[in-house]
Amino acid sequence: MTRTKKYAAVAAAAAVLVSVPTGAYAATERSTTAAGATTTAVTATTAPATAPQKQSQASGIRVVEAGERVDAGRGYALWLTPDGKHWSDPDGFENFRSVVDGNIDRSRPGVSHQSEGGPAGVFHSGVYYGTKKAARVELVAADGTRTPASLVELPGRPGWGAWYVHTPPSTHPGGPGVALYDRAGRLLAELPAWDF
Repeated sequence: MTRTKKYAAVAAAAAVLVSVPTGAYAATERSTTAAGATTTAVTATTAPATAPQKQSQASGIRVVEAGERVDAGRGYALWLTPDGKHWSDPDGFENFRSVVDGNIDRSRPGVSHQSEGGPAGVFHSGVYYGTKKAARVELVAADGTRTPASLVELPGRPGWGAWYVHTPPSTHPGGPGVALYDRAGRLLAELPAWDF
């Protein structure tokens, strides 16, 4: 290829690269013709965008893909897989709560609770299960204070999901209760508070 043709090919490729919108990148592909000349094709490809958060219309439950990490705030992350709920703390330690190991009865509504924290506050999370009618979870403190939790679920309403919420450190002995409600506000399951 002559020097002029090479310059024209490079200039054309540069023009395409400059015209690609922000958030995209260009990939080049080289091929050799029968005459032995090398040609360059430039293909513009947009960079993957962050998937929009899907929200169940009826309940406000956030629908997430398996393995999609949810920023649960204050350095915590939570994600779901077909096997259960995973979460990590600000130090990066990961935890897991299974929904398939036989430890919960998914044939009837129920709710679980795990918590960890310190003087700055407490991260609460759990699994709700045994119903496709779940719409709301509340953490119920010993003094009766109710704190609504955020809910996440895999696509297709699998009959279980996870919830999470942050609270200030408790000044009461024992632990809070958890209540699971349907869209009409009916109590589906309850994990009572404890006092020891």
